[in-house]
Amino acid sequence: MNKTTIFLACILTCLQTNFAVSEQPNIVVFLTDDQGWGDLSSSGNTNLETPNIDSLARDGATLENFYVCQVCAPTRAEFLTGRYYPRTGVSGVSQGEGRLNYDETTIADLLKTGGYATGCFGKWHNGTQPPYHPNNRGFDEFYGFTSGHWGHYFSPPLDHNGKHVRGKGFVVDDFTNHALEFIEVNRNRPFFCYLPYNTPHSPMMVPDSYYKKFDGKELQMRHRDSQREDIMVTRAALAMCENIDWNVGRVLKKLEELQLQDYTIVIFFSDNGPNSYRWNGGLKGRKGSIDEGGLKSPFFIRWPKKIQAGKKIPQIAGAIDLLPTIIKLSGVEAVIDQQKPLDGRSLSSLILTDSAKWAPRSILSIKNNQVSVRTQQYRLDASGKLFDIVSDPGQHTDITDSHPQLANELRQQANKHNVEMQTHFKQNENRPFTVGYGPSTTLTARDGIGHGTIQRSSKAPNNSFFTHWTQADDFITWDIDVGKTGRYEVILFYTCTKGNEGTTLQLSMSGGNATQATVQEVFDPPLYDKSKERVSKSHYIVKDFKPLNLGTIHLKKGRGTLKLKSLDIQGKQIIDVHSLDLLLKPAS
Repeated sequence: MNKTTIFLACILTCLQTNFAVSEQPNIVVFLTDDQGWGDLSSSGNTNLETPNIDSLARDGATLENFYVCQVCAPTRAEFLTGRYYPRTGVSGVSQGEGRLNYDETTIADLLKTGGYATGCFGKWHNGTQPPYHPNNRGFDEFYGFTSGHWGHYFSPPLDHNGKHVRGKGFVVDDFTNHALEFIEVNRNRPFFCYLPYNTPHSPMMVPDSYYKKFDGKELQMRHRDSQREDIMVTRAALAMCENIDWNVGRVLKKLEELQLQDYTIVIFFSDNGPNSYRWNGGLKGRKGSIDEGGLKSPFFIRWPKKIQAGKKIPQIAGAIDLLPTIIKLSGVEAVIDQQKPLDGRSLSSLILTDSAKWAPRSILSIKNNQVSVRTQQYRLDASGKLFDIVSDPGQHTDITDSHPQLANELRQQANKHNVEMQTHFKQNENRPFTVGYGPSTTLTARDGIGHGTIQRSSKAPNNSFFTHWTQADDFITWDIDVGKTGRYEVILFYTCTKGNEGTTLQLSMSGGNATQATVQEVFDPPLYDKSKERVSKSHYIVKDFKPLNLGTIHLKKGRGTLKLKSLDIQGKQIIDVHSLDLLLKPAS
């Protein structure tokens, strides 16, 4: 048996020895996208109302000093693994940087092995191609998108267990609908329902029924530097947060209807600070910053009859703590692989008891080669300045001169962490995209490189397509690692304007194998309607794409370069390219 098999077998044995399935609580985790600590009425924000999320604080416990990462994919990696994100293969948010190394064990792997039904509904952002896809990371059911962000929120193309599907309605409502169905189906067994919502991340699209309350509204609570605040973005974000709250309420109501509320742990947190300058309790920084405002997240955990209602927990904690905490609370006493030790610690004693002993600690946050250190009372920022967060949560006064020894000790921690994490960043550079690790693989434009005049449709690669293909010698490449030798059927998703049809496209693999087909049909659909986007400037351009069968190509196991080029050009430009699907054919 390989190491992973032995690891999971140990977990299962421990589970069978110590716990019966009937004793295992259900687990529901809400993770929102770009929702700041201040984007809740329970945080004191009178600009909006979030009664359902607030009820989790009222009926459960609040971690008052809970920290995540400065951007999306790193936080998700830390939640899934209990490890600082550079260790997991994640280094950023675009062009493959969000991929979670496939030798990492996720919380879903552990819970599934422990008898849980596992489902993920929303934004994954930790890898697209198998074995990075959520269905390969412990989730029985996946409905959502795997990219870092999505360009349209009303009935967009989505992924259902690796298949292309069309969403139905506003995405957060749609994700919740699928989660409710999952809960219903698995009501008689323990389930792990992960709801990584994708709002209030841009595009700032929200239904009229939520936006009308905020359209033209004078906001009473503003960012501490009000001149930096874009009121239109704030209004849209607040509307999106109220929609999130409604959907949280739908899940809580379903648990109540099924009489599961007393047997279900419900957790709510966000993946980073707010995505714009808006009220956030006077904290310094926003998304992308490793100051308090970029890292502090709301966190609530409810488990009726187990967790004291209204409990406030002041000890610092973070996303790295959630895997060991949930595993402990679930009864799945996991044997941790000593080759990959956890950075987090279980918070169960803090959550369940009144007088838990808790050793002092530091939580470290890294951005590129900058590190910020949070202790229970202090924060050393990325520039080496020291702040007393208890008396100065907004980081206004540098106290380095009055606490030189402490500042020096924290700088040493930061330097040590930086050296160690840079080693991991270096190890995960230049990773190819995987093909043939499952029956089908999608290679998107965000994972490719355009050469010549070819451009991306958006400044952010995540939800872009290739356009402006105007020269015959332009081409697109994908750096790939083929997991299995075989014949692969290739489907290209394209658009083509009238007058440009007739071009012959060739896909080749370094080493000589190639396949080709001619674009026979014009397909020039309109861009998706952006009338529900509530800001004037937007870089999101989304449209439908048509499949074209390019034939079959033979790929050998190993690393190489896929190259898509045109053998001729019939008009002013060639085609726009969204993605390639490669389908492994059965051996003859």
